[in-house]
Amino acid sequence: MIRKAKSDERALWLEAMRDVRRLSAAPVASEPEASVPPPPSRASSRTEEWPAPQPRGEIDRRSAQRVKRGQTPIEGRLDLHGMTQAQAHRALARFLVQAQKAGQRLVLIITGKSGVLYGAVPRWLEEGENSARVLAAARARPQHGGTGALYVFLRRKR
Repeated sequence: MIRKAKSDERALWLEAMRDVRRLSAAPVASEPEASVPPPPSRASSRTEEWPAPQPRGEIDRRSAQRVKRGQTPIEGRLDLHGMTQAQAHRALARFLVQAQKAGQRLVLIITGKSGVLYGAVPRWLEEGENSARVLAAARARPQHGGTGALYVFLRRKR
């Protein structure tokens, strides 16, 4: 609800705006609000929202639901804050190798909510040796860092 300005408020406003002049005499047309297009779809990416099962059936619906509800414990964490892209890439590869050797299934990778690592880490998870270790990945829930972190579900070591 909008209230009318009191006389003293109006006087103060007029005094503050006393020296303000219009830049051009042309009337200002109101522009329609531009709609923001949705982010591009990455159908081939394994970093979609949980609980969407993977196209190859690698993670079952029940496991995805357990992760989404917070019922699956996070067995390892890697925080990449403050690292260069090269340092983060090496740290991620080492971490995934060690986590898989230790038999860990669900790990959390913290990238931050913006910057180079936010976009690079999901790509790195799908490349080379990392791809062979990663079963699925998704942005984390708010209590684990939200969009600034990734849940990574690792394959069992055979």
